[in-house]
Amino acid sequence: MKTNSVCRAFAPASVSNVACGFDVLGFAIEKPGDEVVAIRSPNQGVELSKIDGDQGRLPREVERNTAGVAAQALLDAAGSREGVALSLHKGMPLSSGLGSSAASGVAAAYAVDRLLGLGASQEELLRCVMVGEKVACGSAHPDNAAPSLYGGWVLIRPADPPEIIPLPIPDGLCCAVVRPHIEVETRASRTLLGDAVPLRAAVVQWGNLGGLVAGLFRNDLELISRSLVDVIAEPRRAGQIPGFARVKQAALDSGALGCSLSGSGPSIFALCASRQAAETVADVMVGALAEEELTSDRLVSAVGCEGVRVLPNSPAK
Repeated sequence: MKTNSVCRAFAPASVSNVACGFDVLGFAIEKPGDEVVAIRSPNQGVELSKIDGDQGRLPREVERNTAGVAAQALLDAAGSREGVALSLHKGMPLSSGLGSSAASGVAAAYAVDRLLGLGASQEELLRCVMVGEKVACGSAHPDNAAPSLYGGWVLIRPADPPEIIPLPIPDGLCCAVVRPHIEVETRASRTLLGDAVPLRAAVVQWGNLGGLVAGLFRNDLELISRSLVDVIAEPRRAGQIPGFARVKQAALDSGALGCSLSGSGPSIFALCASRQAAETVADVMVGALAEEELTSDRLVSAVGCEGVRVLPNSPAK
């Protein structure tokens, strides 16, 4: 495979869990995302030469930074002794529930693979990104990393390695996402869940997950809507976002198919049958947060967009 002197990669944000699919469902969205520029270095291993867009908050040590860890894991897996310098541009907010750490790791691993011509498979890249996710979040869950890497809407069957199963997406399906200007740290949010689930709740969740997947395959928006219910994670996490119940009800009243937390929050997503509907729902959700005296960002995206890709070789902004 031909090698390069520089490679610039972009990895998109993602919505994970998608209500009833805790740790096993996720889909890529159009934006925001993170960029990594990888260049050859005379020094062996990975170095982080620049990080911007993070207000100085991310660790600069390679072994503590998601992008650095994922890139080094790739070199180690390939048995490569080459040197790479990374520049990371954070195009998405930290602790947003949109897979910020996963996007950094995906962009870094992908850029290094393409720079050095390592020819890593998607499965190998995902394994390396998950090493970085464990450093960032305390657990190696792939429900943000997989859609950011593969694109589309994916089901993750837990295995070693995880089995990534692409799911069909009904034409026109869009999502509205609002991000309240607060932060929810993923590692801390996961501790709210505990490690035990009542059997009845588990049965309901399994049924909803099966219904959602069946709805996607059958192009059945009504079944999708009925299935977008989380009885396990959302009830334990919703209290971290002031006015969550108000926002969710406003979205449903305005025609959303379903509404829940994106990942651990604070971002809240709503699935909608069309972009026009998603635009309306996004405005209503922003208004509901304003009633709680919370400012927020909004975005509307198609569901299941392109995953990581190489961009023209110009410096990250």
